Parts: sequence; C-alpha cells; structure tokens
Amino acid sequence: MDLKETNKEKMDAIGKNPNFLASVKHALDGIQTILKEEQNMRCHALLGIIPLLLAWYFQCSTIEWIIIIFCIFLVVIMEFLNTIFENVVDLVTDFEFHPLAKKAKDIAAGAVLVTALFSIAIALIIFLPKFITFYF
Repeated sequence: MDLKETNKEKMDAIGKNPNFLASVKHALDGIQTILKEEQNMRCHALLGIIPLLLAWYFQCSTIEWIIIIFCIFLVVIMEFLNTIFENVVDLVTDFEFHPLAKKAKDIAAGAVLVTALFSIAIALIIFLPKFITFYF
C-alpha cells in the first residue's frame, strides 16, 4: 500500500457522511458524548426541567412557553459550543498550558455563564409575578 492509498483511506474516514441517516447517527453520538462526558451539560439539562415544570404549574401562555424553551435551548447550545472550543483548544495545544488557550476557554465558558444569567433573568420576569400573584 502506498502513501497515496493511505491518504485516500484517511480522507474517506473523515469525509462527508454518505447519507442523511449517517449524519443523524453522528449527531446522536455527539449528544451522547456530551451528556456522558460533561457534567455541566447534565446540570443544564436537569435544571432546564425546572422552568418547564413551573410553566406547566402556572399555566403559562404560548409565548411564555416559547420564550422559556428558547432560553433552555440557548443555554444548552452554548454549552455545546463551549465544549467544542475546549476540545479544539486541547487538540491544538496538545493539553499544554498556553495563555491564549486559557483565554479562549475562559471566554467560551463566560459565554455560557452570560447566557445562563440571561435565562435566569427571563425566568424571573416570567415567574416572579406569577409567584407573587399566586402566594400573596
């Protein structure tokens, strides 16, 4: 086997998915990996259940449901992106410390935090009046 054949095999292994079902399988593998390996993702997923239960309990309007679900998914998507950044930085730096690597990871983590705080603020705007009305 010559070098040209070896490179072609590598390209085939990392090339485009042959069909839609293969793409879905890889996407599901990614979701399974992040849930298995990232504690923060499991926390976000579990904490995302709380506003859903509150929305059900307080019989939120359709627009409130949409906003709540949007906020939950926004935090989850940001956690996906943060994990991607962390993995790429680790790959590029070969797990060696570099100040720019730390900076990139810190900024990505900060994006998740800002998104989570945004979502908490939205939850307070939606649920605080409902709590006040219901309990006082």
